[in-house]
Amino acid sequence: MSALEELITKAKALQAEGHTPGQVSDELGLSMETVTWLLTQQKGMEAPKDVHIDWTAIGSHGTLLSDMAMMMLKRFLYLPEAESAYPPGEIPDTVVGIALSGIPLATLIAAEEGLKLAVYLPAKHSRSETPTGSLSGTFSTISGQRCIIIDDVVTTGTTLTEVVQFLRRHGATPMAVWSLFNKQGVREIDGVPVHSLFAISRLG
Repeated sequence: MSALEELITKAKALQAEGHTPGQVSDELGLSMETVTWLLTQQKGMEAPKDVHIDWTAIGSHGTLLSDMAMMMLKRFLYLPEAESAYPPGEIPDTVVGIALSGIPLATLIAAEEGLKLAVYLPAKHSRSETPTGSLSGTFSTISGQRCIIIDDVVTTGTTLTEVVQFLRRHGATPMAVWSLFNKQGVREIDGVPVHSLFAISRLG
């Protein structure tokens, strides 16, 4: 079975289990356009140019996942040569994890730094006729909070734009986005800096 056939099988299996296309997109680290193509295989439609990132070997192991979260902290905060993760003198209050894969990373970072934890549920996960994003009521509120946003993969930037706008509408200040992988070379979202451990580039 080729890598592409494997992805098609995985996408269809997730859909059969009840995942929305948005959830399949998150699970496989692919754009919605690519997931739609994998699920429908429309004749004459070329496969979108995308990159599949499979970090299951790390995400499925608690210790390794913690190591990745600590790498993010070291790269963006602790090291003397770390990028300016947010304006000097401004300390974040809350870490916002984007469901699903941003949540464990955000939890580990919040615990290490003694910060509050909020969880954002993107619109693409909604099953309503008019999908909207929302905060989970089980975790921290965000009004008046300075927030670091955490996700695993920056694919198109659509979800991050949604989160940044949501935070601002609800009285929060998004200070920075931290991710593991950046597939589009996105450096900022609506004026909010984006910092990623790994940049993925397509040649040609």
